[in-house]
Amino acid sequence: MQVREAFAQSVGCSHWKTTGVTRMFLTLLVVTFLIAIATSALVASLFSRPVKRVLDRLVSDDLGSTWRRYIIFAVYVVGISGGVRVWDLERYITPRTKDDLPIALNSDRWVLEVYKTIVGTLQSIAWMLLVFFLFALLAYVVVRGFELRREKG
Repeated sequence: MQVREAFAQSVGCSHWKTTGVTRMFLTLLVVTFLIAIATSALVASLFSRPVKRVLDRLVSDDLGSTWRRYIIFAVYVVGISGGVRVWDLERYITPRTKDDLPIALNSDRWVLEVYKTIVGTLQSIAWMLLVFFLFALLAYVVVRGFELRREKG
């Protein structure tokens, strides 16, 4: 109990108890989740048309719309999982050693966590889209090669 009280005093709020720290952690978790969703939605809307055009060129319309929906879904999943880093957020509720206190969750750390959430979301989505567009480019080269061969023969 002394560790919890010392932690409450270290963050400048002596009235904070374990529930206050837990509430602050859960609020941070929800905020980072919402930011990751919003960032993913923005990227999904920005890349929806390019993905549609690429898929329309490579596959049939029915298959293209299905694949486009899957790619947009993957943007959300990859973005949220890259932006909400639960293993990093655990340090705010779990002390490093028995005698240590968890890291204080103050306004500076909030700003840093929001920044990390946005960058993590964008970085994860960028890698996913890079892989998608590289495979799409490879598929385009193969399809175009067959088209040219068909025209000659």
